[in-house]
Amino acid sequence: MSEYWLISAPGDKTCQQTWDTLNNATKSGSLSVNYKFPIPDLKVGTLDQLVGLSDDLGKLDTFVEGVTRKVAQYLGEVLEDQRDKLHENLTANNSMDSYSDPGGGQPSTPSPVCDSAYSEHHGCWPCEHHDVPTIRQRLANDEPATPSSGRSSSWDDDEDEAHILTQGDLPTYLTRFQWDMAKYPIKQSLRNIADIISKQVGQIDADLKMKSSAYNSLKGNLQSLEKKQTGSLLTRNLADLVKKEHFILDSEYLTTLLVIVPKAMFNDWNANYEKITDMIVPRSTQLVHQDNDYGLFTVTLFRKVVDEFKLHARERKFIVREFSYNEADLAAGKNEITRLVTDKKKQFGPLVRWLKVNFSECFCAWIHVKALRVFVESVLRYGLPVNFLAVVMVPARKSVKKLRDVLQQLYAHLDHSAQQHGHAAQDNAELAGLGFGQSDYFPYVFYKINIDMVEKA
Repeated sequence: MSEYWLISAPGDKTCQQTWDTLNNATKSGSLSVNYKFPIPDLKVGTLDQLVGLSDDLGKLDTFVEGVTRKVAQYLGEVLEDQRDKLHENLTANNSMDSYSDPGGGQPSTPSPVCDSAYSEHHGCWPCEHHDVPTIRQRLANDEPATPSSGRSSSWDDDEDEAHILTQGDLPTYLTRFQWDMAKYPIKQSLRNIADIISKQVGQIDADLKMKSSAYNSLKGNLQSLEKKQTGSLLTRNLADLVKKEHFILDSEYLTTLLVIVPKAMFNDWNANYEKITDMIVPRSTQLVHQDNDYGLFTVTLFRKVVDEFKLHARERKFIVREFSYNEADLAAGKNEITRLVTDKKKQFGPLVRWLKVNFSECFCAWIHVKALRVFVESVLRYGLPVNFLAVVMVPARKSVKKLRDVLQQLYAHLDHSAQQHGHAAQDNAELAGLGFGQSDYFPYVFYKINIDMVEKA
């Protein structure tokens, strides 16, 4: 499942009550699998700042997602014939580093959020432990999406899920999201955090352009040379087909030409090449190479009639290829291909590693932007003091419309525009400064997240 819904709803007396209400509403018919999405206590700022930031975060969201997909797409291009391995190379490993060992075992210590301000705010990880089936198991088996207290911070009972949601994969990062305090300190203002992300991803975008340009240039030069080593005799490089003994060298008067003759005209060539012009050495032609359409012949003649020979040969549909046998130049050409192949191999490994690392950076930054947007829009929608629950929902494939209706019924009371139709609802949304059109405005905060990077890569 690559489509996820990130929503927020105002908290009741406790966020746990909001969580239970949502789960009870969606468990009937297995409409969705729900995960708490923990957002820390960020600095709210003023109303004017929030309204301005809301629009800017929308643009930042689009930019960061675009760069993330560009990195994924280019990684697919670089992998070439190994492109089928693209999916396994697109990971968000940063999510696991802070609380799991490199070998993928259980975390050595419980997640610190259980004893922090997370535990009562904005989609926290709960302290208590619950058994939760995997997304695919619950949807495939049509089991009810049993309300739980969210994902536990100690995952020792998730051995089955490890086969599907491995540490570092994109669904795991999203459904077990934790705010990166080191990269995005919550003591900073919301604007500063957004600027940190913008600069970080902007630098990755600039580096990607530079690295892709250099690698594409190298690959293009190599492909151009390799193309000349194959293909039709009319265009391919002839250096690897001829030998020194095919030519008259170091003669003041004589020279050897290479002529491309259509296969159907071999007999015509052998019978008449000596008559094309005067001063052609008799019986000097030799078939050097042939493909499906043409043959490569040599012919020796006096230098003074070369231009005349070329002219009359073209009239007979015999094509003279420009070629000068020089051992030093031929060796240099072969060495150039070897050098380019070596350079490409040297750059491939580091480039793939850079793309993997920075895809992870971009993806993690993108989800943090989503968290910022949820926080800002929730404060604008629901007011102060800050009290809302953020949830990641995985809708069942055939129940999207029904789930939407259930959420509409559950949260319709939050906004009168949700109960209106026509332009009035749209006008209300626009007046609220939230930037939604009629088709995508809901009484609750809603963002769709498509994490399928391979499909669009």
